Amino acid sequence: MKLGARMLKTGFAITVALYIAQMFGLAAATYAGIAAAFAVQPNIHRSFQTMLEQIYANLFGVSFGALVVFGFGNDPIVIGLTIIIVIGLCMYFHLTENTITLAILAVLAVMETTEMMLITFAGFRFSALLIGILSASLINMLFLPPKYELRLFKSIDRVTSDILQWLRISTRHLSDDPALRTEIDRIQAEVRIIDNTYLLFSEERIYRKKLRLPKMRKLIIFRQMINTSKRSLATLEAFHQYDDKVENIPKEFQNVLVDELDKIIYSHERLLLSAMGKIKKDPTRSIEDITDPDISHLVQTLIDVYEKDDKDRLALLPLAARLMEYHKETLHLQRILNSYQKFHDDLDFNFKKKRKNRRIIPTLF
Repeated sequence: MKLGARMLKTGFAITVALYIAQMFGLAAATYAGIAAAFAVQPNIHRSFQTMLEQIYANLFGVSFGALVVFGFGNDPIVIGLTIIIVIGLCMYFHLTENTITLAILAVLAVMETTEMMLITFAGFRFSALLIGILSASLINMLFLPPKYELRLFKSIDRVTSDILQWLRISTRHLSDDPALRTEIDRIQAEVRIIDNTYLLFSEERIYRKKLRLPKMRKLIIFRQMINTSKRSLATLEAFHQYDDKVENIPKEFQNVLVDELDKIIYSHERLLLSAMGKIKKDPTRSIEDITDPDISHLVQTLIDVYEKDDKDRLALLPLAARLMEYHKETLHLQRILNSYQKFHDDLDFNFKKKRKNRRIIPTLF
């Protein structure tokens, strides 16, 4: 089992919250640990946002629970009705599930049977929950900050390599159908994870004005890299769907189809390598010229083939359309990458770790 940063931060936050609660002599130290567990978030922005939400929910839960206890007591039926009202109000204000859970915890904490004065008891419970929230937020910001940019590029590069490998195999009719279907399902799941990672990376705030513009441009490039990979995956799915028909058409079209797809794949690979700074840059151009696929020639060849035979006329035009869409996304990626390298030539995506008096070794992807 691999221990992730969020798992470590959760355990560390709970430990810190319990120590602080015990240091202040709070009898409800456990509540501080529980609150800390719910407050850890995947990035700093969400951590700060959640901290504010949970402080409000904690204050509301404690105050509302104290009023109910003062007016109606703490009978289990009263507690249950109070929690229903609290959940409804939290949902009305569109609070997150963890925040709602913490609000419920605050109600239960303050409505617990005790011989202590209600105001004092509520204050101790509120303090314990607040310590947990603040401890988790502080740990989340300072301890093992997430590196979503590195994770995102690695994921895109790995998934794209898998897709392009299977495309080469499929066009030559070497793929096993069940194995390819399994791989497509796996890649689709990884693409969904990439979308979520991109969302987390886009939520990260840049407070230095100098780095804000490069970050925005990187977001655009990452978004286009993801879109291009999705188009390549759609092309792979199309080849999987039309594999039998492609195999039975004349060799003339098969050869043109493989040649044009290989050009697009080559272009896609060159762009990723250029983004990593692994291709030499010409002084007058940021990216070397790439082979330009002739999709119109592919479509014309397909039409010529089917003019000789009316059987399943133009059944493979959807496949040609997928190739056209894939090529279009590749060209768009080339344009925005050219623009980025023009203005930020020293900020590529190779993530090199510069160390003094040591040789710079590029990260392998």
